[in-house]
Amino acid sequence: MKTKTNKNMEKTVKFYVYKTFKIFFYILLGIGIAFLVGYIFMRLWNWLMPYLFGLPEVDYWMALGILLLSKIIFGFGGGNGSGNSKKKKKKDGFKKDSCSNIKWDFSQWKHYDDFWEEEGEQSYKNYIEKKRAEAAHNPTKP
Repeated sequence: MKTKTNKNMEKTVKFYVYKTFKIFFYILLGIGIAFLVGYIFMRLWNWLMPYLFGLPEVDYWMALGILLLSKIIFGFGGGNGSGNSKKKKKKDGFKKDSCSNIKWDFSQWKHYDDFWEEEGEQSYKNYIEKKRAEAAHNPTKP
């Protein structure tokens, strides 16, 4: 017959064995996913980048390094999280107030390409000549 302490001991051992197995499984799963993501990134890179941008093909470890470097530079995409509420309020306030008073009129932009083809380069050269003449008359100004 098992005593109460032995039953508690068995439950505790089972619990910790289960927890250890679970942690070990998730570590292996994470490593497997990391290798799979690296492989997918390598395949996508070698499929697209040489043809689109003329970049060289990469092997698996180079692809994993590029992926890690991009994650370090651009962040890991952790989402909003519970973070500081003041930062969140600042972001929300900026989004609401930053462009509310500006009225965007893009109707004039349809003529931009025609203007640049007809007058753009010559207008730019005239502007440069004007700046040079101003600099010659006023040498103290950069």
